[in-house]
Amino acid sequence: MAQGMDRIRALFISGIVVAALLLISACTPLVNYPGQAVLEPKIRNAHFIAGDGAMLPVRFWLPKDRPVKAVIVGVHGFNDYSYSFAIPGTYLTRYGIASYAYDQRGFGGAPGKGLWSGVDAYTDDLSSFVKEIRKLHPDVPLYIMGESMGGAVTIVTLTGSNPPPIDGVILVAPAVWGRETMPWYQRGLLAVTSHTVPWMELTGNGLDITPSDNLEMRRALYNDPQVIKGTRIDAMYGLTNLMDEALAQADKLRLPTLVQYGKNDQVIPKEPMFRMLEKMPSTTRTAFYEQGYHMLLRDLHREKPLIDIAAWISDHNRPLPYGTVNWN
Repeated sequence: MAQGMDRIRALFISGIVVAALLLISACTPLVNYPGQAVLEPKIRNAHFIAGDGAMLPVRFWLPKDRPVKAVIVGVHGFNDYSYSFAIPGTYLTRYGIASYAYDQRGFGGAPGKGLWSGVDAYTDDLSSFVKEIRKLHPDVPLYIMGESMGGAVTIVTLTGSNPPPIDGVILVAPAVWGRETMPWYQRGLLAVTSHTVPWMELTGNGLDITPSDNLEMRRALYNDPQVIKGTRIDAMYGLTNLMDEALAQADKLRLPTLVQYGKNDQVIPKEPMFRMLEKMPSTTRTAFYEQGYHMLLRDLHREKPLIDIAAWISDHNRPLPYGTVNWN
């Protein structure tokens, strides 16, 4: 009798495992991979034309009354787009700093809105775009400024096999919340949902997260049709894969680097941020801001981190005017 019950239990458990495997294999996260490379990447008519012919909108902010002393390539965050650099880009022109940014695949006006294109697509696009900007400004220092997801794309690009030629890196609240710093239930839920209902869209409603203290800017984002409001689960899965790589490869980032982080950041927790900083070279400059939120360069107190960026570009070794070196 006991042996019979044990066999029934074993069959029952096996049935659950098989059912779970069938359920998981029923769907896979969609990746909107780029097409085959058919041309040399180039910038034409306010668009970056990638190697597969994808047209990614480009925005730029140039000094009008002074020569260009430095150039920044901005890499925007998740569900955002290149216009996110309008405030910092405009402000930095007073220091002779030009800024360029493009809509990454799946975001803004780029193809495949809402779909994830794979880590390689984002890093290849960034590397190619930077090389084109370098042609426009061959004789001035060039920096990549990655914000949130853009910071993760920047880290993986610069530590990969095809890094573009640049002079330094600015990481603003980089998205390095990899699986190793997530609680087990978040990892498990993401694994299950991304393989069962990858098409489902989620919003941030009800999460009680404040990305910035700039209410006017947040209202503008809410009303901007280019900003994605509902996120596919498989896009979140792809973002997590990117954050995994960024956190794992942070120790390989050997360029002059400035990392900025707001103490009120409710999007990227401090644990993964500190783990990234522990991995990075001792020459990395850190700047913490008491009044800063996740959207640090668009907050009400954005002037402080923006002045620090200009100061750091001017001299990597001088003390920053505002950002604190330690978390107090």
